Amino acid sequence: MNLANATPQAALLADIVAGSQPTTLACCGDTARSVAEPWCQRHPDRRLLRLSADAPDLGLPGDRVPDLALVTETLERLPRETGALLLGQLRNYGTREIAVLVHASAPWTFTDFLGLGFRRQARLPSDPDLTLYSYNLNSYNHTRTWNNPEHWANPHMWGKAWW
Repeated sequence: MNLANATPQAALLADIVAGSQPTTLACCGDTARSVAEPWCQRHPDRRLLRLSADAPDLGLPGDRVPDLALVTETLERLPRETGALLLGQLRNYGTREIAVLVHASAPWTFTDFLGLGFRRQARLPSDPDLTLYSYNLNSYNHTRTWNNPEHWANPHMWGKAWW
């Protein structure tokens, strides 16, 4: 992809792909496809999974887990439940990273993405306004100091009894 002529959202997604260096890349939506296809052409040893924006769950992989999934122009056209199913299935398949660009007019809120383990990464002032949300399997669930045997009710029983 020629970044000099790219839209800001395409350039942002291209940076994500370049930083991630996925062996398997899934894309859903026109902008995602415009970034993913040229990248995979330049890296012929990488695999590209194209998901349909109308029925994205039909193309989800059964045999190979994507390292990175790009989703654009999809959540705006799907019923909310179907969009949540798509993002949930990508997560549940073990996709390491997911980047979603969503229009401000979409029926999705910050808390919807937060509930799925996503973080708001950037707002792109364009026409219409876009927001980038990302999910990273390695960092979505931060380590809590209380989640260890020292802070449980009976730390002396840790590993001794199973019920």
